[in-house]
Amino acid sequence: MTPTDITRAINDLLFTPGLDLDTALERHFSTDYRQRTDGVWSDRSAFAQHIDRLRSLIHSGHVEVHDEFRDGPRYADRHTVTLTLRDGRTSRTEVYLFGRFAPDGRFESVEETTLLLSGNTEDRKLGSVR
Repeated sequence: MTPTDITRAINDLLFTPGLDLDTALERHFSTDYRQRTDGVWSDRSAFAQHIDRLRSLIHSGHVEVHDEFRDGPRYADRHTVTLTLRDGRTSRTEVYLFGRFAPDGRFESVEETTLLLSGNTEDRKLGSVR
């Protein structure tokens, strides 16, 4: 299996209307997936709750990858996520990500730090909202 990447994962998780959350998770994240965002760890179940909540807040958006590196099971990137929320506000967040792939090519772990570029100060919480 070809390893996933952040663009495909985010597009399936957040920007593909009608795609079931469980299907998107299964495509891109191992069953023992763990993520640390801005210092807070989540298991796959907590991550799914986070994505489900984001889906309820987001109207549309896109991801732009600025730098992306792969070395065997290791993955790193710097990307910007632009969101239009259901209330009409727009938010832009830059993300610095280090990840590891499981043997099947899905993300096994991700550690990321976020930087709000534009939007409401409350948008800083979007990276960990549940």
